[in-house]
Amino acid sequence: MNVLILGGTQFVGRHIAEAHLAAGHTITVFNRGLTTDELPTHIERLRGDRDQGTAGLAALASGTWDACIDVSGFTPRQVRPALEMLGPRVGRYVFISAVAVYGDPPTRPVLETHPRMPPAPDDIIELDQEMYGRAKVACEDLCTKHLGDRATILRPQIVAGPHDPQDRYSYWVRRVTQPGPILAPGDGRDPMQVVDARDLARFTITAISQSLSGPFNMSGHRLTWSDFLHMLGAEPVDLRWVPAPALRSAGCSEREFPLFRPEHGPRASLMHVSNARATAAGLTLTDPAITAHDTRRWLDSHPLQPALSREREAQLLRLAQV
Repeated sequence: MNVLILGGTQFVGRHIAEAHLAAGHTITVFNRGLTTDELPTHIERLRGDRDQGTAGLAALASGTWDACIDVSGFTPRQVRPALEMLGPRVGRYVFISAVAVYGDPPTRPVLETHPRMPPAPDDIIELDQEMYGRAKVACEDLCTKHLGDRATILRPQIVAGPHDPQDRYSYWVRRVTQPGPILAPGDGRDPMQVVDARDLARFTITAISQSLSGPFNMSGHRLTWSDFLHMLGAEPVDLRWVPAPALRSAGCSEREFPLFRPEHGPRASLMHVSNARATAAGLTLTDPAITAHDTRRWLDSHPLQPALSREREAQLLRLAQV
């Protein structure tokens, strides 16, 4: 197949490009060309800026593709011009959305049939935590309006694996290998659920080859935090479980504790997302231990700024007196 990827060089987009290359497809990537690009040199690269509307898409004015995979669409102002320009010239449009479209539903597991948040205003530019999900809703609606059954909507959870520039999942992969007591959030029974970027990437191939339409949750294995940290290799080390109320009292933010969503706290439902529809359509999941192993190997040569500094961790342990 001949596949266009909007984005395509960083993390999720990179894994998607590599998966399609491995499947023998011809890839074209479109982006601003501002970040490091380690994809093979023979891939066609088109440059532009989606924030400039139709003018920024001039490089896409001609050409046809069997499919377009939109990794870099976050607002209606970015997505609408792409749909108007590419709609007549692509067979299938795969939009990478997010489980954030559901907000924080009270019933679980979260299914594709759950109500979504209200769409964001058409002119939205700044995206905070709530508006991110609403903007994705607006983008999904545009895809369905313009393309109907030719639109595939993928809603991943937090995505994990090699090449992730954000120290969320990788923080814990690295931390369990370091000395000293480890501040573990909660009591070990809270849920933890992510999806391997490579599983998401492979499913884009399935969606295109099988002409899958509509929304699909992209969620991975569901673990407890105790199982997660022990799977990472933390059992021989000193885990210090700190209850969620103590962390809140200390002013801790989600940024400091990547992935942690207390069972009865905000957005805990997004750690209980059903992948049944996607699995029935062909989604396969990587063993969590393999995701951890491959992420650790990548981290050996790609150090990241820790989400939680060792100094802050020690301070929190003293405050919690554990």
